[in-house]
Amino acid sequence: MEFCSGVRRPVILLLSFPPSILRRSLDKIAEIKSLLEERRIAAKIAGLYHDSEPPRKTMRRGVLMTLLQQSAMTLPLWIGKPGEKPPPLCGAIPASSDYVAKPGDKVAARVKAVDGDEQWILAEVVSYSHAANKYEVDDIDEEGKERHTLSRRRIIPLPQWKANPETDPEALFQKDQLVLALYPQTTCFYRALIHTPPQRPQDDYSVLFEDTSYADGYSPPLNVAQRYVVACKEPKKK
Repeated sequence: MEFCSGVRRPVILLLSFPPSILRRSLDKIAEIKSLLEERRIAAKIAGLYHDSEPPRKTMRRGVLMTLLQQSAMTLPLWIGKPGEKPPPLCGAIPASSDYVAKPGDKVAARVKAVDGDEQWILAEVVSYSHAANKYEVDDIDEEGKERHTLSRRRIIPLPQWKANPETDPEALFQKDQLVLALYPQTTCFYRALIHTPPQRPQDDYSVLFEDTSYADGYSPPLNVAQRYVVACKEPKKK
């Protein structure tokens, strides 16, 4: 596989504003993003997109990769009040047991591939049936666009906030912890070990993907944003 290198990232400056002002500003940004997402979903449901021009079918892969990168970079940073603990879905903190992802939310979804093997893909929630305890999700990748009906145990919600390593390091995955991480320039999650957690709010994780083509069974370190790293409940390989 070829890897994307030399990608420039914007520098995030944490200005010396009181935490309460930063918190209100981040809440307002999250509110605006939520409203825009609700409008997009409402338009989709209302059928305002014609069959000849649905967004994902006309989206080139390079554009999709750019949008995924932008989504990771604009994930809001959690800034709590003094003594306040990070909430569920902040960094490595999982969702609560009764959490239900909303339509439009991005998740890791375990689906069956064409060859019959199972894989974790990046997907978007379409709906959730409380009666059946199942989600309907769409594959985010237009090249394999397909709708899946999946049980809750096959869905992992993605983080909704970045954890700040400087104030909430406990909300991050730690070195050698087993995770599922989105492989760079793809829309699939694979098992990986944390090589280095983020040291600053704008940093990514450095991870080692399981890869039998290497002598030690792991790839060289690759960077993956907090947005696309979730817990792996499967046992670490021997």
